Amino acid sequence: MKRVAGLVLLFCFISLAAYAEEITLSFNEAVAIGLRDNREILIKAEDVKKAKFAISSAQAGIFPTVDFTYNWFYTSGLYTKNIQEHTSQLSIRQYLYRGGLVVNSIKYSQYQMEVTQAILDKTKLEMIFNFSRAYYTLKLANSFVQLNQAILENSRQHLEHIEALYQKGQASQTDILQAQAALANVEQAYVASKSQAQSAAALLNNLLALDKDILISPSTELKYLPKDVAFEEGFLKAMQNRPEIKQLQSQLKADQSAVKVAAAGGRPSIYASWDYYGRSKGSPTTTVNTRDWNDYNVAGITFSWPIFDGWQTKALVEQALVDLKRTQLGQAKLSGDIALEVKDTYLSLKSAIEQINASQADITLYKNNLETAKARYTQGLISSLADDDAGLKYKVASFNQEQAIYDYVIAKFNFDKATGGFDEI
Repeated sequence: MKRVAGLVLLFCFISLAAYAEEITLSFNEAVAIGLRDNREILIKAEDVKKAKFAISSAQAGIFPTVDFTYNWFYTSGLYTKNIQEHTSQLSIRQYLYRGGLVVNSIKYSQYQMEVTQAILDKTKLEMIFNFSRAYYTLKLANSFVQLNQAILENSRQHLEHIEALYQKGQASQTDILQAQAALANVEQAYVASKSQAQSAAALLNNLLALDKDILISPSTELKYLPKDVAFEEGFLKAMQNRPEIKQLQSQLKADQSAVKVAAAGGRPSIYASWDYYGRSKGSPTTTVNTRDWNDYNVAGITFSWPIFDGWQTKALVEQALVDLKRTQLGQAKLSGDIALEVKDTYLSLKSAIEQINASQADITLYKNNLETAKARYTQGLISSLADDDAGLKYKVASFNQEQAIYDYVIAKFNFDKATGGFDEI
């Protein structure tokens, strides 16, 4: 029964794998998909659309308001005759002055739209960095799986070699047990590396809003392109391009407008109005219902000044001033935070470059050892297993260099994010 269940599970696994779609993506293609479909970016984009509609809502205060009202009444049992009454009213109102409320509300909405746009730009920068980290992590994880697979095969060959020596009496039982333990550890590391690759793939799928069953094969190689990077230039670039700078600048202007909007609540307002009234009512005094039409209109200018509102306006102004002060403090703090972030990412980038240089020395050493081993194997001086050992050491050194380049690439993307823009995108 257990065997049958196992076969069923295996069949299901093979079926699911057959339906999984594998696609090859370059890094730029992955970024394009992410910027188009990532849910967090789409949410921030909707916030920008909403902010644009808020501007239109504030601009409505410039235009006059037009209202039409119509009523119909039917009265029975009160008079000797039942009567009907029709009334209508058309009103037009145009504000001439509202204490700066309209113009400052429009400015506030415009600045808030700039704030939401800056937040969207910041989200895009952060997500591009997340895309890069997930994409190249998957690339490195796949390489790690291949390396562990090579180590696993080499460990099996060593076990077979020791078993052959044991049959000849040239190795002990302890040697076999040690080789078996080493093989078990390598098998565990191989399985763990495959799990890491699957986890990296799931993260990238989630960031790109792709179906979980899609298998992404990264095609862009990890490359190290030497490039001079200066902290001072990076800091100046950050102060010019960081979305947070633009966000706080717009928020500061929005808060200043909000103070004026709150203050307008205590100022007078003036509006012109025109009202047209129409009324038709049946007369109960005659034997038949007659209608009497009354039409007239009223035009005028109204001046209104809220002399006392329980200090509500004063409290609203004080709240707006507190928001303004907080934004000013945040603006002063931001410069220091950006300088620290740029410095940290700059130092990480320099450290990654040094690590690449160190790994290059190992590559040169093990490449030379591999060439020597191949020559000696061709001459019959060493076994195929010794030649395979030399090849494996070179693969390990190559992976270590690839990991160092990965650290550099991620550090470079992090530095570019800190300075407000990506050179490679």
